[in-house]
Amino acid sequence: MIPFTPQDIFLHKTIRDVDCSPTGNFAVCTVARLDEDRDAEVGEIWMFPLEGGEPSLLSAGHSVERHIRWSPTGEQVAFISDRSGSDALFLMPAHGGAAQQVGGLPGAPSSFEWDPDGESLAVLCAVRVDPEWRGRRPSPSEKAPPRGGPQLAWKLPYKSDGSGYVLDREVHLFRVSPGNGTCTQLTDGPFDVRSASWSPDGAQISYTRTREGDESHRTDLWVMQADGSEARRLTVDLAQALHPAWSPDGCSIVLSGTVAEGDDQTRPWRFDVRAGRLDALGEESIEFMNESASVQFRDGDSSRVLAVVATRGTQQAAELTVASGELRYLTQGERHLSQLVASTDYLVYCSHTPVSPIELYCCRRDGSGERRLSDFNGWWRERAHLAVSRRSFRVPDGDGGTELIDGWLIHGSSDPSPGPLLLDVHGGPASYVLFDFPRVAYWSALSSQGWSILALNTTGSASYGRRFSDRLRGRWGELDLPQSIAAVEQLRAEGIADERIAIIGKSYGGYMAAMAIGQTTLFKAAVVMAPVSNIETHFGTSDSGYYSDPYTLDGDRKANREVMRRLSPTQYAEKATTPTLILQGEQDERCPKCQAEELFVSMKRGANPPCELVIYPGASHKFTTEGKPSHRLDALNRITQWLTRWASRLQATAGQGDQRPARSEGALVEAGIERTSDAEA
Repeated sequence: MIPFTPQDIFLHKTIRDVDCSPTGNFAVCTVARLDEDRDAEVGEIWMFPLEGGEPSLLSAGHSVERHIRWSPTGEQVAFISDRSGSDALFLMPAHGGAAQQVGGLPGAPSSFEWDPDGESLAVLCAVRVDPEWRGRRPSPSEKAPPRGGPQLAWKLPYKSDGSGYVLDREVHLFRVSPGNGTCTQLTDGPFDVRSASWSPDGAQISYTRTREGDESHRTDLWVMQADGSEARRLTVDLAQALHPAWSPDGCSIVLSGTVAEGDDQTRPWRFDVRAGRLDALGEESIEFMNESASVQFRDGDSSRVLAVVATRGTQQAAELTVASGELRYLTQGERHLSQLVASTDYLVYCSHTPVSPIELYCCRRDGSGERRLSDFNGWWRERAHLAVSRRSFRVPDGDGGTELIDGWLIHGSSDPSPGPLLLDVHGGPASYVLFDFPRVAYWSALSSQGWSILALNTTGSASYGRRFSDRLRGRWGELDLPQSIAAVEQLRAEGIADERIAIIGKSYGGYMAAMAIGQTTLFKAAVVMAPVSNIETHFGTSDSGYYSDPYTLDGDRKANREVMRRLSPTQYAEKATTPTLILQGEQDERCPKCQAEELFVSMKRGANPPCELVIYPGASHKFTTEGKPSHRLDALNRITQWLTRWASRLQATAGQGDQRPARSEGALVEAGIERTSDAEA
């Protein structure tokens, strides 16, 4: 069998979006792959008959297709594509044919939804504005200035990761009628529309939009008539209102959302249209995935809603009873499911695990009879077989006792023998281990070389209930780092790992990797990607730090500077002796470049271990999954080479004795942590 390599990212295909025909059992999906020669992403559109038969390739080329939706009549599909040079809306016959661009929009569309009759579409589209207007509506004679002018910041947020400066544009809702070529703007004001949903009779549109002024990071649920009149706000108590779905009887709007700003765990809510009341739907622990198409009612049935739900580190299709809030899972297994949609008789979705690639699946509406539909990533069958298992670990609970956490152990097909171990820390922190191959392709490459990968869901992770996640607030690194080290030590005691222990992480995972190397000598190599290294400066430089950091640290709007400093890796980085590779996107607005630079300088002017900083020009926070293909490949090569280089060095010098202690001493010796006093810091 062929071992995995970083180059395999050019063979991998990712399913971006899925929809089903309303009039039959067919599914259509957009698929993306990386073109090495063009150093770009390219796409395809496929159709699958769910009753059996061969799939059809409807479109393929050098463009990227996304957000595909079947028309209510079943005769057409609409999608967004950059085939004309920039993102635009296109229509294509449902079973293939020439695609026609829909004109009239003032800018690039980001998403859309068909009206119930299939005569028009509600389209979210960017509109250019002059930041000097400061949100006021201009006179007809005033025009937005040329691009590249001064960037005035007059409210928060003024920037967004992946977009950069945002106060020179607004996202508004337009109604487009392809039949007669009309395009009507439905919303207007100093805000952005984020999502929309038609009422079942087509008379109204519910939508979510940002607030005005310095609270424009918050979103509310609104409703208006289909012509844009009589707009009124429905929610005021939620910090986030996301992806509304109107019940078939028109009496309810189900959405996902959060109460506290900075909270990323969205739960389901129901707005009673007749009573004008918002109520939580189901138990607080229910966590909806933030995918617009995955929250939907069954055809004609207003009593139950379908959604993808995160539970104990997995993602499953579930059915939620609106009246009682009872949750029933329709799928199971140690996997991640996404892009859930329903046809006449089937549920269609994507599924993948750490050792099997993403493919399209379907099952009956009750969850039975699951079948795989696609074979986009058949090349995996030629690669070395990998194994994954869910493992439980007894770890310190931070309050003098112990608790159980779990995670995933990935390794070659044979039972792992003592060898190198990579601890991979997920982002968030209120997230969990993600499985998608483009994000963690180094897992497969390293496992093929004899490494084991440990990916934990420590305390603070989402999908395990609100209390489990909230316990990490104000305790970054102090609660979860000892748990990670205890799990590593358990694997060493079992003979799975030897002294070659490394750590890697991105975003909050980058924070944890940076914190670890400053507080323990357990890790012999580290890769820190897009980290938070100084929480105090992250608060003011990140696009979301001013509201997310106070929440995750103490839940108060007022920044707690003492806590910020104590929990910042830069307070301890000067003592780090671990060979460390730092990877960073130049245009990252979530964990800005200054965070990586500050860590790098602190290490170089401190103990000065082998340390390198790599910055990817023009790249955002998502440089490993959405950056230029050449950047993605470069990052994967650097990760695997750095880790194997320093692991090999340790192995080569094992007979001569490693001068660095395997364990640190201090207050938390059993956890492998050496605490640095404030005076030393």
